[in-house]
Amino acid sequence: MRVGVYGGSFDPVHLGHIRLAECCQEQAQLDRIHFVPTAHHPHKLQAPTASDRDRTAMLELAVAGRPGWEVSTLELDRGGLSFTVDTLRSLRDREPDAELFLLMGADALADLPKWREPATIVKLATPLVVRRADVGEPNFDGLAPLATPEQLATMRRMQVDMPATPISSSQIRRLIAENGRWHDLVPRAVADYIAEHGLYGAA
Repeated sequence: MRVGVYGGSFDPVHLGHIRLAECCQEQAQLDRIHFVPTAHHPHKLQAPTASDRDRTAMLELAVAGRPGWEVSTLELDRGGLSFTVDTLRSLRDREPDAELFLLMGADALADLPKWREPATIVKLATPLVVRRADVGEPNFDGLAPLATPEQLATMRRMQVDMPATPISSSQIRRLIAENGRWHDLVPRAVADYIAEHGLYGAA
């Protein structure tokens, strides 16, 4: 069983998140993907704007009907700062026979050596790096002290190509607050939820 782990604030989840997961599932032949909303990202000073309940609800709407896609509240249930290594350990304990892949962009790859226990992260899950058309080539050099040459070769070989998708959650929150055009940047069910619950200042 090949299982992807996709963590993030998802504040809100948008079509860029969905496209990344689609590309990873197709190109890396993933059987399942866990979407893991963070409680509080250790590298972001500001806590998520929407509540844990609302972010989880939006994710569940976004993944509904997608075979193998599911929302995991491991980090929300644990509370406090969300560290990837703790989440991967929990998933490894629950699914000892699964092959774990950590979904990430090239920007996250560059920061990986600064995360808590990065060498353990690489042992628990293979980083599945997404190479977007509008971003430079991923730099794997920083992982050389953390991974074996065989692991590095696997990461390079398994890079996922993704079309340019210039969407960010902060952009969507700003557009909502300014009464701009944002509805087509998120799944329709998520747009309806945001409007119905007045999230991010939606009228």
